[in-house]
Amino acid sequence: MTLIDGHMTGNRNRHAEGAGAGQRSEAFAALFDPTTFRHIERLGIGPGWRCWEVGAGGFSVVSWLAKRVGPTGRVLATDTDLSWQTSAARPPVEVRTHDVGVEGPPPGGGFDLVHARLVLGRVADQEVALRSMIRPLRPGGRLLIEEADPALQPLACPDEYGPAQRLANRLRGALLAQAGADLSYGRGLPRLLREAGLCQVGADAYFPLSSPACAALETATIQQSRAALVATGAATDADIAEHLANITAAPLDLATSPLISTWARKP
Repeated sequence: MTLIDGHMTGNRNRHAEGAGAGQRSEAFAALFDPTTFRHIERLGIGPGWRCWEVGAGGFSVVSWLAKRVGPTGRVLATDTDLSWQTSAARPPVEVRTHDVGVEGPPPGGGFDLVHARLVLGRVADQEVALRSMIRPLRPGGRLLIEEADPALQPLACPDEYGPAQRLANRLRGALLAQAGADLSYGRGLPRLLREAGLCQVGADAYFPLSSPACAALETATIQQSRAALVATGAATDADIAEHLANITAAPLDLATSPLISTWARKP
């Protein structure tokens, strides 16, 4: 399986992808942490808050939350695979193995904030996962869900002015064609949160058009997708080698799919 801006293709667990998964996680953090932090700060996070970071995948958001809630708060970080945890968590952080699309909410509850980034595009059951995130919120608690919407902007190079850009867009299109998820799910989140009974629903979208982290994400994704692209006839080894060389040598302005951030409050 390969993640395309948070969505999946193939049949393998994303954490079984080795170093490439770690490279993508670092790229996602570099690209989207500032947007995530801005939204959480706007929601009013402060000392003593109880937070659940769903599908953490790394420590960048978790450690930021821990600093904001302080010693009187709590940060629960869950994921289906904790191979990214290289050292023991310390209070106020607790790390737990948990599959939000299968198991329902974790024990406890009363969360002031539940946050999930690029999670719902890869869970077994999106409806179960969404209900599981809403249920443990305390009255007045905040939900922030951030999902990619590749169908809204499917191009690797929106400025397609030459053969390198055309090749990049062809490969991105081939990957999206293999995706095993609803590529337009992100845009529907405001409606889904209203239908779930939440209030003060709002959303916005962000995507960088050019960034070193975009290039790193593209490189890791293409490298991990090489076998699938060749096996399906979507690309040749020569195509992939040329594209990877272009990323390094050519001035490719590589973009991501929009990250749609949707927030709401539990009445």
